[in-house]
Amino acid sequence: MKRKTNKDNGIWRLIWKYKALYLISIPSILYFLIFKYIPLGGSIIAFQDYNIFKGFSGSDWVGFAHFAEMFKHYDFLRILNNTVLIGLYDLIFSFPAPIILAILLNELRLVMFKRVIQTVVYMPHFLSWVVIAGMSVAILSPTTGVLNQLLVLFGIDPLYFLGDNSYIRGVLVGSGIWRDTGYGTILYLAALAGINPELYEAAQIDGANRWKQTLRITLPALLPTIMILFLLHIGKFLDFGFERVWVFLNALNTENGEILDTYIYRAGLLSQQYGYTTAVGLFKSVVGLVLVMMGNLFSRKTTGESLY
Repeated sequence: MKRKTNKDNGIWRLIWKYKALYLISIPSILYFLIFKYIPLGGSIIAFQDYNIFKGFSGSDWVGFAHFAEMFKHYDFLRILNNTVLIGLYDLIFSFPAPIILAILLNELRLVMFKRVIQTVVYMPHFLSWVVIAGMSVAILSPTTGVLNQLLVLFGIDPLYFLGDNSYIRGVLVGSGIWRDTGYGTILYLAALAGINPELYEAAQIDGANRWKQTLRITLPALLPTIMILFLLHIGKFLDFGFERVWVFLNALNTENGEILDTYIYRAGLLSQQYGYTTAVGLFKSVVGLVLVMMGNLFSRKTTGESLY
């Protein structure tokens, strides 16, 4: 019988030392195991002509037929284009928003006023997308909406934002910025709280104004947090969210507003094309994985920060 090595004993001593941390991590591990990893086995449907009555073992194998059909289907290419564009807009406009807001909040010196502002900007995150959509419909209404009434005051004709393909992508991205920007500042504010105040004092003595202090001290201190969150964000580049889009769609804006998530719901659950839509979902996941790996490699080479 083999004896335990010193390395094995060291690992068990380390686990015992931090047993409380390992214990409280068990629910999270079980969550990811049950709801994230075990369902991966269902990806086999992407390579089958799946029949719910025959199951995994009885359904016929079709290989990569669903993937070939996916790229030939005119609807898929249009929807993939929508998803990429909306994801790109979200990356360009939504990702920097919490960073900018966190820096602005950090500059506030009145503690009570700062707390009030934080509470106000955090609140939308706790509203469901159904509520957000209802509020957006009221604000963007061409007849009674506040935004259109302001446009009329400036001599501009009312616009039907939710009934025009030209505006739906902006509405989707803008509503996300309004809902999640405040909540997204939490990690950045925590990083800002860890900056040594003596750095700012030394910069002031050297004659640096607030703008130069932000460029030379604040942003470099935030860079590790920014890179990690950026990598996590690009991993969800094609995963814009079903509910976030579905509540805004109607017959007038579907052409530019429909994304892969809503397409999977419509073709998979409503039309019962389980194998085909599983192939679409698998394609989306693989693209996300490739983007994360590429971004992680780029981040490690340029900043030294990476997810793994």
